[in-house]
Amino acid sequence: MKRLAYLFALVGLVGLTALVIHEGAADVMSVVAQAGWPLLLLLPLHALPLLLDAQGWRTLLHAALPHERAPLPFLWWTAMVREAVNRLLPTASVGGELVGIRLARLRMSDTGAIAASIVTEVMVTMFSYYAFTVLGVLGLLMSIDGTRYGWAIIGGLVLSLAGPIIFALALHHGAIFARLGGLAQKVFGDQFGALGDGAKLDAHIKSLVRRPGVLLTAMAWQLGGLLLGTAEVWFALTLLGHEATLWQALFIEALTQAARQMAFFVPAGLGVQEAVVLMLGEILGISSEIALSLALVKRAREILFGVPALLSWQWLELHRWKRSSGPREAAP
Repeated sequence: MKRLAYLFALVGLVGLTALVIHEGAADVMSVVAQAGWPLLLLLPLHALPLLLDAQGWRTLLHAALPHERAPLPFLWWTAMVREAVNRLLPTASVGGELVGIRLARLRMSDTGAIAASIVTEVMVTMFSYYAFTVLGVLGLLMSIDGTRYGWAIIGGLVLSLAGPIIFALALHHGAIFARLGGLAQKVFGDQFGALGDGAKLDAHIKSLVRRPGVLLTAMAWQLGGLLLGTAEVWFALTLLGHEATLWQALFIEALTQAARQMAFFVPAGLGVQEAVVLMLGEILGISSEIALSLALVKRAREILFGVPALLSWQWLELHRWKRSSGPREAAP
């Protein structure tokens, strides 16, 4: 599996390099250079959507474990680490969830309930991204001649809704982890404790998915974060010299996120994100130099934001390892 991930990463990197060369590396770098240091403001701007996303997860966690409370700053940092793992490491967009379970155990005791909150959050995220994509399509239809693309896009949206619905029904009525208990134990390992108890995990999940108020609240926080993330695209385009509307920024962000979700098997979405932004820029009348500059700026922001998060996580793991191994080493 890792070899396949590395292969996809290599193909994506080659594709990204080809795009930059084809569009003219010098022209793209010139556009970025003209924007200058204000592009660094995208880093703190990106932290705000993650704060809302962390609050959505916190809603599910507190519903699963009503007698325990995890502080929002800790979950905010965990959300940063989870995103960095999913976007920068070859984990097929699931490694961040496993890391989230491991880190949440530092503040909460029931691993099964923590895992259930994250599995339920995945379901909520699917519906949030779907709603966000619908808003993006509305932005598209308001920005171009809707009769040319409208019916094909709407048809695709209707068909894509089947995925989230099937997943939600499986969680609500099925016993996925009880039936796959052995596989779950092999995948997650003993370090995740109660996560290997499939029946218990299914029970925790069902208790959450049968609470629509909790689910809608978590989804509202997630949608708020996604909409706030649109400001990042709008601000970057403005700095790069294109006066985009908020609807256009919403369209770009929504469909770029949707493409990355579909291409989860490509580590970091290398090449996929850049190709999609170029295509959407062409639809909206954005020059290829500015569109590719936007894609590269988003990629640079992912690295500059994600690497410190990964390093902080590794520092914590190293500190915990030293603390746990210290007494044994000192023993005669």
